[in-house]
Amino acid sequence: MGDHFQTIIDLDAKADEAPQLGARVVEWLVTEGIVLAERTDCVLGAPLGHEPGPNWQRAVAAADADQDPWDGLAVHTERGIFDGGQGGPESVTCPLCETTTPLGEGAYEWDEAGQDTADAPGDTAVDEGQDTADAPGDTAVDEGQDTADAPGDTAADEGQDTADAPGLTAGDDDAWPRFAAAMDTWHETGAATADCPACAQPVPLTDWIWADDYFAFGHLGREFWNWPEFTPEFRAEISRVLGGHRTAFVRGKL
Repeated sequence: MGDHFQTIIDLDAKADEAPQLGARVVEWLVTEGIVLAERTDCVLGAPLGHEPGPNWQRAVAAADADQDPWDGLAVHTERGIFDGGQGGPESVTCPLCETTTPLGEGAYEWDEAGQDTADAPGDTAVDEGQDTADAPGDTAVDEGQDTADAPGDTAADEGQDTADAPGLTAGDDDAWPRFAAAMDTWHETGAATADCPACAQPVPLTDWIWADDYFAFGHLGREFWNWPEFTPEFRAEISRVLGGHRTAFVRGKL
């Protein structure tokens, strides 16, 4: 079956704000009884996390209230590139010219210090007090999930000839490497651009629209392991606790 995760990323938190904001969200989650305050060995890819609390059902739909989560919450408060786990994005869309560029199988091979991020969702250091959230306007990622029904989402249909579709451009050998290089730069400095293969304009890495919302970039991420699907209301409430910050929602499995 594998392990599933849901990560809520704060898109507006600055590096120096992330620890404090992460602690604020954890405090709210503990007060609501959604997670426990004590940190234990209950998450994947991090030393410690927060186990589900007695009121964890407040985060999920009533229909899922009998599906007990069996792992906890890991909080990340350092600059990180959060991804959807298995596989990779099939394409990426320029926000300026709205042209979609197919990326092909190499899209999951972004390598930061020799690491395949498809196997390590939320590639960030873990710190106590970290947490992330998602509100209206968030994006969802899950293997096989149809995200095309969410406003602002993009979808790539299996078997579709994207090179011939309106608004799409055929991929080229330089497409993925330019994004991989931009990710390396962003991970090191917190700022990077990638030139659009279609319009040749430099576009901030964080502005690109990834198929299935596979990538998100930020300094604060809350990664829940093996929980039922969160409700939009829960993600919106986390955004409220963050002072109305924009959030992204990345979902996937290992």
